[in-house]
Amino acid sequence: MSNRKERKTRKKGNWWKILLALLLVIGVSIGVYVFSIYHDAKQTVSNDIHKSVKSIDSVATKKKIKNEETLHVLLMGVDARPGDKGRSDALMVMSLDPNHDKMQIVSIPRDTRTTIVGRGSESKINAAYAYGGPDMAINTVENFLDIDLDYYVKVNMEGLSQMVDAVGGVTVDNDRDWYDEGYYKKGYHYKKGEIHLDGPKTMGYVRMRHLDNRGDFGRNKRQRQVIEAVMNKGSSVGSLNKITSIIDVLGNNVETNMDFKDMKNLYSNYRSTRNNVDTYEMSGNGQMIGKGWYLLVPDSEIQKVHNMITAMNS
Repeated sequence: MSNRKERKTRKKGNWWKILLALLLVIGVSIGVYVFSIYHDAKQTVSNDIHKSVKSIDSVATKKKIKNEETLHVLLMGVDARPGDKGRSDALMVMSLDPNHDKMQIVSIPRDTRTTIVGRGSESKINAAYAYGGPDMAINTVENFLDIDLDYYVKVNMEGLSQMVDAVGGVTVDNDRDWYDEGYYKKGYHYKKGEIHLDGPKTMGYVRMRHLDNRGDFGRNKRQRQVIEAVMNKGSSVGSLNKITSIIDVLGNNVETNMDFKDMKNLYSNYRSTRNNVDTYEMSGNGQMIGKGWYLLVPDSEIQKVHNMITAMNS
């Protein structure tokens, strides 16, 4: 075991070169690196970022971290606007297996119809957060997939614009050509190919779905592109002003039940999981029920994903 730990110590790079899934990994990786340098960052985590929840057994999770066991993290990208608590429009379960240097990310479509735990009724899975915050969202996802979660990370999607500006903009490879629907400014041209985005342009890029025949699946892909680009750009930020801006954005837009010590342990012992990354998006059949459109995920698909996630524990 000691040789394994020595090998991990020598490994370079940042395990979080992946997503939405999302600013989560900024909070865990870039954040932890910056926090270790700036003494007041620990207070930022404690006062602004860390939020405890009743639905997760923190004692059991800390034991798993100590033993370097697989962790399961619920990532929520919440589209909260003024006067609206918001819904978790980006919902993913990220599994981190440090013993096999492997990461798995399963995306759950926001329109998936399931029982909302705590309400006893069926609705879109992204409504759980709006009805009961992180606890109801956690309980609903655990019930839907029959799994146990160790952490949650909620990111305000509006903060994505601020983060992009904080790192000086990002460059992405756009796979289709379209004119903006109006979020950035009417008629803005997102050209096919490599494009540079500032904060407002980023929001137009990640929100568009009606002009994409892939719908939410296409939008989710663009969100992942941007998050990964932010990770890469953020890892090379060296100026004090930019690092300070990143900390401010994290404090204003990220919420998690991880405390400062948890973040340091994840950075030290779990970052090598980025070496092997598998992603999967749940599928089903769309159907109108009443006045709403839902994605009906068959039991066979749910069982398949349950098996994928629990297999990471072995």
